[in-house]
Amino acid sequence: MKKIITLCIFFCCSFSIAQTIISGIITDAKNEPIFGANVYLKGTYDGASTNEKGEFNFTTEEKGVQVLVISFVSFETKEVSLDVSKMQNITIQLRENVDALDAVVLSAGSFEAGENAKVTALKPLDIVTTASALGDFVGALQTLPGTSTVAEDGRLFVRGGRAEETQIFIDGIRVFTPYSNTTNNIPARGRYSPFLFKGITFSTGGYSAEYGQALSGVLELNTINEPDQEKTDISIMTVGGGVGHTEKWKKGSVSFSTSYINLAPYLALFPDRNDWIKPFQGGQGESVFRHHFKNGTLKFYTAFDITDFELDQESINFDELVRFKLNNNNLYMNASYKGTLSDDWGIATGISYTRDRTKLRIINDRINSLENSIHVKAKLKKKFSNRFKLNFGAEYFTTDFDEEFKNETISSVNYGFNNNLFGAFAESDIFFSKNFAAKVGVRFDHASLLDKTTISPRLSVAYKTSEKDQVSFAFGQFYQNPNNTYLKFNSNFIPENATHYIVNYQYVHEGKTFRAEAYHKKYNDLVTFSGDIPQFGSDFGNDGFGHATGLDIFWRDNKSIKNVDYWVSYSYLDTSRKFENFPTEAMPNFATKHNFSVVTKYWVDSLKSQVGFSYNYASGRPYTNPNVGGFLNERTKDFHSVSVNWAYLISQQKILYFSLSNAAGVRNVFGYEYANQPDMNGIFQRRTLRPAQDQFFFIGFFWTISDDGKSNQLDTL
Repeated sequence: MKKIITLCIFFCCSFSIAQTIISGIITDAKNEPIFGANVYLKGTYDGASTNEKGEFNFTTEEKGVQVLVISFVSFETKEVSLDVSKMQNITIQLRENVDALDAVVLSAGSFEAGENAKVTALKPLDIVTTASALGDFVGALQTLPGTSTVAEDGRLFVRGGRAEETQIFIDGIRVFTPYSNTTNNIPARGRYSPFLFKGITFSTGGYSAEYGQALSGVLELNTINEPDQEKTDISIMTVGGGVGHTEKWKKGSVSFSTSYINLAPYLALFPDRNDWIKPFQGGQGESVFRHHFKNGTLKFYTAFDITDFELDQESINFDELVRFKLNNNNLYMNASYKGTLSDDWGIATGISYTRDRTKLRIINDRINSLENSIHVKAKLKKKFSNRFKLNFGAEYFTTDFDEEFKNETISSVNYGFNNNLFGAFAESDIFFSKNFAAKVGVRFDHASLLDKTTISPRLSVAYKTSEKDQVSFAFGQFYQNPNNTYLKFNSNFIPENATHYIVNYQYVHEGKTFRAEAYHKKYNDLVTFSGDIPQFGSDFGNDGFGHATGLDIFWRDNKSIKNVDYWVSYSYLDTSRKFENFPTEAMPNFATKHNFSVVTKYWVDSLKSQVGFSYNYASGRPYTNPNVGGFLNERTKDFHSVSVNWAYLISQQKILYFSLSNAAGVRNVFGYEYANQPDMNGIFQRRTLRPAQDQFFFIGFFWTISDDGKSNQLDTL
């Protein structure tokens, strides 16, 4: 019996001697104790949780060098490699996880909308439910601060820049001709349907080094990675019709849509100020093919757009109406792949091809042009840690542009250009803490036609001042080659450039978003030319300059009032330029000093309806009155437009939709056309330039057939 007791005591003592006590304290960066952190030896079941003092204590039989793992929500997991004999009374400090949802966001200059956006100023469906947008994503973006209302043009004019200064990308690949072709006082539209896109990032300045050839802004459109179900959409409208379908399989899917627009029936009921010979008609189509591999997704995006019309318009300098005829065929193809190479390496690559053919007739002048453009891009992303990530890549652009001019006196003149541009970029995301981050980058571009090389530094920093708000700063140098209008006549240019300085404040809390952003943009080396229009024989130069300084305010609230979502935007712009054929520095006629917009959407349960309202205001734009001294010396009257829309659910999958632009019928003025010569009294007579129609009325019926029997097109109206 004594032997048995002695043996038990021996084994108990041996077991006790074999165990090692591991203990210590876990704190945060401010040396405050962390309660509830998990502490354990990697590959074992030995561990414990910290108490309210941050203390932990447990025993182990492990010997030698082991890895102690410490983890806690919103902090980075930390691993400490030590001999277990030295793991007593140790103090370990955890760092905040910079990938947390409440971490700082680099927001200066950018509005982001998408499923992966940490801070969303606009949702993707907002692009098509805005009353004044009429289903055009560009129209919805014009309700954001930083844009100017140029209603007769329809394109994006950002912070005192021309429309050509903002570039558009689909899945990271350049779109060379993003807008439909049109004529005087008939606004262009974006060529692409919003319903194929999952998210949008609109940068009004200070954008990433990944993007170049844009002096003012960048618009990124990202197609849907994978639709949720198979469905068919049918549209019957007062201006035409359309059909769309999505098919899914195990590793991929395909979506397509096509539509036909013909304004002849509408114009027969509601004539406008033009004398139409052949009313506007067009066909559009898009498709996205997706295939998912183990480590990535391959997409093919294709879009075509056909436009055809002919009309006569008044001109004060011609006794007869001016004949304008246009036929345009546009094809855009885009292939992209995005995936991972390993746990720490990612890749994104793609190629796009654009073919744009336009045939114009202006009185007796005939102009035929053909543009073929290609963009190839490859980007790699290396994650060194949660706090340091590096993006770098290269891209190649090539454009072949040919144009032919002829009339009754000139049989044929051919001209054009071929330009190749190589670009490379590198950019790092640095998170010093959950509250402080920076993006530092540089871009390199070389244009073969100009034989010029540019280097563009970019910097953006953000600091989170509390759980609800943050401040940001951005700086960047941006270059852009002169556009086709100049390059087809002359190639002796250097790239135009702009320098951006941006300060941003952002508040986000419980469905409310407030942004205030001040900026200063300085232009140099802008293109100048002699004469009324650029042409052969014009004296071209790069001695233009200018500036744009302003303040943008944005407020959105979708929580305070039940079933109501609204946003308010205001922009102040002080800008002037000496460029093109300007005789002196002046505010250009596409800029407006004040822009204001309100967008409201209200869901009425009892009526099964969504009602929308939008109001757009812009102060008067400059124009030159030759009857008084000066250049761009007077202003048009202010622009006002109230638009409304109504979507009624006839049944779960059938919608009747109605919209009316400029519901109040305000007689807006875009400017004035003056006679080239004064009359016998020495007065230059003028003609008021007004929209082709003061109002536009739209009715549509939209029917969805889907797997779940519930999906409808309300999100795309």
